[in-house]
Amino acid sequence: MRHFLYAMSFACLSLPALAQEAPIQQTIQSQLDAMAADDFPRAYTYASPTIKNLFGPVENFEAMVKKGYPMVWQHQAVKMLELRTVAGNLWQRVMVTDMQGRTYLLDYMMVETPEGWQINAVQLLPQAGVGA
Repeated sequence: MRHFLYAMSFACLSLPALAQEAPIQQTIQSQLDAMAADDFPRAYTYASPTIKNLFGPVENFEAMVKKGYPMVWQHQAVKMLELRTVAGNLWQRVMVTDMQGRTYLLDYMMVETPEGWQINAVQLLPQAGVGA
C-alpha cells in the first residue's frame, strides 16, 4: 500500500508537466522547423519576451543561433526526450543530430505567455565522456 501511495504522489507531481508536453514540444519543433527553413523572423516568434529583450532585432538572434547553436539551425533529426520541472521551471530535453551526424542534448526552458508557450532559454549540455 505504501508503494502505491508513493507512486500516486509522484504521478500527481508530474501531471502539470505532462499536461503541457504536447504544446511545449510543438513550440520547440516549430522553431526548429523555421530555423531549418532560414525563416528567422518566424523562429523568433517562439522566443519569450525575455529573449527578445536580450537580443533586440531578429538579426541579432539569427547571428547568435548560427554562431552558437549551428546544430539547431541546420539539423537532420530531432527527438523530444523528457519534460521535467526544475526549481519551478519547465525544461524540455531535446536530442538534435546535426548535418554531420553528431548528436547533441539541449535543454529548453519554457514559459507560458499570453501568446502560448515560448522558449525562455536553451542550454547545450556537455557531451558524455567529455571532461576537464
